[in-house]
Amino acid sequence: MNKRALTLTVVANITSNYGEGLGNISSVQKVFKNGKSYATRSRESLKNAIMVQSGMYDDLQTSVDKATQKFVSKDLNVTNCRALEGGYMNTTGNTYIRKSSFYLTDAIACDDFVNETRFHNNLFLASNFAKNNNLNLQADAGKSGLMPYQYEYDKTMKIYSITIDLEMIGKDENFESPEAGDKEKADRVNAILDAVENLNLVVKGNLDNAEPLYVVGGLIDRKTHYFENVVKVKEDKLLITEDLKDRIAKGCNAALLEGGNFKNEIEIKNEVTTTSVAKFFEGLRKQVNIYYGV
Repeated sequence: MNKRALTLTVVANITSNYGEGLGNISSVQKVFKNGKSYATRSRESLKNAIMVQSGMYDDLQTSVDKATQKFVSKDLNVTNCRALEGGYMNTTGNTYIRKSSFYLTDAIACDDFVNETRFHNNLFLASNFAKNNNLNLQADAGKSGLMPYQYEYDKTMKIYSITIDLEMIGKDENFESPEAGDKEKADRVNAILDAVENLNLVVKGNLDNAEPLYVVGGLIDRKTHYFENVVKVKEDKLLITEDLKDRIAKGCNAALLEGGNFKNEIEIKNEVTTTSVAKFFEGLRKQVNIYYGV
């Protein structure tokens, strides 16, 4: 089998994005399917977090020419700039477009949305302002900047997939620059894997651990989210199907973060061969190094 891509499907506890707000009320982003609403975190948000935490954006340069965009030139392109590996469109002078080397799906909640509203205020800051300006907080709430606010909260098990085109890494057909070396290609893919393994997200000022609770995948011959349609969770139980087991048997692996995250943890370990999350990613990084010959 000619392996051309690396694909993963991940189950993790992930907070949702916030969509449109009304006044001081913020609501989480949702999708509607099967007659129900499901909280989501967008693929764009996940991709940005992965690019930042992997260090891939460390050499990012931006330009402003009617639009804010990634800076690209014959001297600075994907072959020598990791930040451009996620794709770009630059309209400065000639328009250059280079698709991303990896793709993500939205992270969609496993169970339908249950509204949990949180209420907050800036009482301490308003009290401090009132004290320093000889105001009565009750009588002069407006002048003191006292502002109550509320938002929907969601941190639930969500599923997302990521697929990396191994043949595209380090290449830029818009320019005649020599492609990145094999070690650099392997380092870029492994940096993305490191970020997925240790992913954390910031929302409403809170840092949330979004590491995989269950992850399945590997190097395959198809450039697609191979496990997207067979990894399902219902009421904190991973559904063990024949299709899931058949696809794992075709050269892929699975990992489980033990500790009671899934109600059927024993069933998962009995029905599907799993390893620890750390060993799973360690094995993947070795496969990537072998693929690129480093």
